[in-house]
Amino acid sequence: MQSKQRNNYAIIGWLICGLGAVFYSYEYLLRIAPSVMEHPLRDHFDLSATGFGLVSSVYYFAYVPMQLPVGVMLDRYGPQKLLTLACLICALGTFIFAGTTLVWVAAIGRFLVGFGSAFAFVGVLKLGTLWMPENRMALIAGFTAALGPIGAILGDNFLDVFVEQLGWSQTLNATGIFGIGLAVVLWFGIRDRKEGSNLHGTVPSLKKALVDLGIILRNQQIWINGLYGCLVYLPTTVFAELWGIPYLRNAHGFSSEAAGVANSLLFLGFIIGAPLMGFISDKLARRKLPMFIGASGAAVTMIIILYVPDLNQSTIQALLFLLGLMYSSQAIVFAVGRELSPGEAAGTAIATTNMIVMLGAMLLQPLIGRLLDFSFSEHMEQVTVTVMKLDNLHKLYTVGEYQFALSIIPLGILIAAILTFFLKETHAHAKK
Repeated sequence: MQSKQRNNYAIIGWLICGLGAVFYSYEYLLRIAPSVMEHPLRDHFDLSATGFGLVSSVYYFAYVPMQLPVGVMLDRYGPQKLLTLACLICALGTFIFAGTTLVWVAAIGRFLVGFGSAFAFVGVLKLGTLWMPENRMALIAGFTAALGPIGAILGDNFLDVFVEQLGWSQTLNATGIFGIGLAVVLWFGIRDRKEGSNLHGTVPSLKKALVDLGIILRNQQIWINGLYGCLVYLPTTVFAELWGIPYLRNAHGFSSEAAGVANSLLFLGFIIGAPLMGFISDKLARRKLPMFIGASGAAVTMIIILYVPDLNQSTIQALLFLLGLMYSSQAIVFAVGRELSPGEAAGTAIATTNMIVMLGAMLLQPLIGRLLDFSFSEHMEQVTVTVMKLDNLHKLYTVGEYQFALSIIPLGILIAAILTFFLKETHAHAKK
């Protein structure tokens, strides 16, 4: 009888976590939408590369600092109400962004999307800790991390078509309407407690949640682990989510469709690699080895993509897929963060880790735009005044300028590989 009940809980748990992952996939589509709409957005708001990177990264100005309160709230109050409200906030922010001609209003909309999105990934993993076996945490983190980029693949390959047919504003309005429907499904589909339990959270009081937060923040290993995740994840947060499609289109002459396909292959590699890395890590009961191998392989692959000359389109696509496979070791950091922290504070531990991971996007998306503008200004000193009067001047970025700006990515991944030597091996065991 108990075995049957455990099986029923396992099935229910996968369904509930899967539904939460749909929200994560949805917010991921909203996250990467500006990279697909780069030209119409820059024309509509009259943005330089720096401005475009800044408006896009406003998402992270909400997403990153919200991680700590999100973790505490999930541990204290449970995921059901919070994920539903978060989805509605994402939809509201999307409507605001799509309905204005003012940059600062668009930035407010983007901020709200980031605010709501802050609950998605952590919320799914919190559901995983409530419904799934403890020794499968890396696999659960891998599956969750893999399902999010499905939204990115849909965005890369279909948003561009809708933008051409409907315009970017109507396309975003359609995604906002979808978000409202999804919020209704989340409310009725998610359960944050098993039958017979009266608690919606795992921490009995807000005071206890804050005590656990203090313990987690003072743990040096949490910061080393999170910084690894931040740096090895740069191919997603900096390249694929924003600058990948412009780079492939402008530096290598890819069509918009070909650039979207190539960029989505990076996400596809991550989708396959994240649960695979999690499974291997759980099976070996080791975290550091797959993390080191993944970071080292990703650094080498990124260097080849950026600096080896005369790569053809098929080769670049294959390398992007391989890059996704390698840096998917990033998903393991959420299991490590969970295992380094008090047992009842899973949401806070995962959220703190996620906050550190996402610092890279918040700081480096606009920085790369600034480096592009700086490099471009040096290049423009050698260009005639006639060329300077051309429309869509952002199309003139050269391969060398992109290489200069994007060099942050392989450097960061190499540092991530080195950080694994300073990380404690948890052997897939969480603190009780």
